[in-house]
Amino acid sequence: MNYQTYTYTDINNQYKLAVKKIVDRILRSGKMSRQDHILLTSTVFGQGDVSEGDRRQINRVFDYIQTGQLKLIDW
Repeated sequence: MNYQTYTYTDINNQYKLAVKKIVDRILRSGKMSRQDHILLTSTVFGQGDVSEGDRRQINRVFDYIQTGQLKLIDW
């Protein structure tokens, strides 16, 4: 593995961790604001491609909204 590949892999893993942390914080609070939405979408799309893992995290948010476990605030 060369340096460039390692750097890309490291950055990609950081995005995955960031997305998971954002989703976990939103779900723990039970609330999602417009600012939370902007942060989440900019982080997900900031890497250029939506991975399967990111898609699962986003689906977790949708599931919580659909079941009434997550409230949308400041919209």
